Amino acid sequence: MATKKLTNIQEATDFVRGCTFYATGGGGLPENGIESLMSEINEKGFVQITDISEIPDDAVAVCPFLMGSIAPHDEATLKEMAGFGFIDGVNKEKARLAKAIQELEAYTGVKTTVVVPIELAGANTSGPISAGSSLGMMAVDGDYCGRAIPEILQITPYLYDRKWLPVASVDEWDNVCIIKKATNLRVVERIGKLISAGAYGLAGQAGFIMSGKELKETVIAGTLSKSYELGKFIREAQEAHLDHIPQKIAEKVGGWVLAEGKRTDFEDEDRIGYYWGTTTIQSDAGDEYKIWFKNENHVCWKNGEPFVSSPDLICVVDRHTGEPIPNPKMRQAQEVAIIVLPCDERLRQDKIKKVLDPQYFGFEDISYVPVEERMK
Repeated sequence: MATKKLTNIQEATDFVRGCTFYATGGGGLPENGIESLMSEINEKGFVQITDISEIPDDAVAVCPFLMGSIAPHDEATLKEMAGFGFIDGVNKEKARLAKAIQELEAYTGVKTTVVVPIELAGANTSGPISAGSSLGMMAVDGDYCGRAIPEILQITPYLYDRKWLPVASVDEWDNVCIIKKATNLRVVERIGKLISAGAYGLAGQAGFIMSGKELKETVIAGTLSKSYELGKFIREAQEAHLDHIPQKIAEKVGGWVLAEGKRTDFEDEDRIGYYWGTTTIQSDAGDEYKIWFKNENHVCWKNGEPFVSSPDLICVVDRHTGEPIPNPKMRQAQEVAIIVLPCDERLRQDKIKKVLDPQYFGFEDISYVPVEERMK
């Protein structure tokens, strides 16, 4: 797709809606993504997404990302936060990410010119490209995993052994940290999550500096324009009052409607920078589906038997409108549909699959089976 400009609230909302679908329940809150985009659109008139072919080989790319849990805060947590002086936030998500880029540049002495989102997500795609726009940078039409993921080693820079350090971090309260050295990328993930947990939410972080040439070899291209087109497709289906919107979405994305029914239970907890839980759905056909999530949906059981898992995508939408439902809003959801679809082929390569399949998440008796084999 040619370079695209988002210029108004409808285009921003369509973009965020599509990204939220591919986020499989995680990736931040859609309203925050819309806020990030609109703050930039209101200031300069647009947010631009640049086709990969227009990125020079000698460009310098950086990956800004939101790190941490999106679990809602209860009264006890808010009281605890107040004890640290965490009452009125200083930085909204776009500002955290922009400041993280600036802190990384100041530390390394490297001027970056292109931002690339780490994932597709309601907040964690819009925030990075808006932050880049605010700094006069290009935002590439692509990301590093084609979905959302809970850990930064589950991305293509890990597959291609790209340099990940240093990482700069700026949280809502303007605390600044630099991760200068770490044993491996999983340790970077752990330190980053502990930093965000210390701030009781999402920290803006930035790392993975690489050349434009390396970016072109690493990025999953075209995913941002694809997300925009999907979000627009869902809105137009809603406006036309179409029936069976989940089925139409599944056909659009090359997936399947696994089930439609009612959400009957929802359990969640905030644990060390991650949002964990299980959603239970009773289908119209009488089957029970349980979806386990760690930020994003990763394992789905049908009547007690494992059925679909990461790295493939497990997405939950409103069965009537097709609106994607992030996990923090699942408790309010009633009638839903489960849509499953294959991941990008790079996530099925052993190096990434081993850190994104059920066994990596502790389900040692569950082996990954490609979703297209399950849905035969």
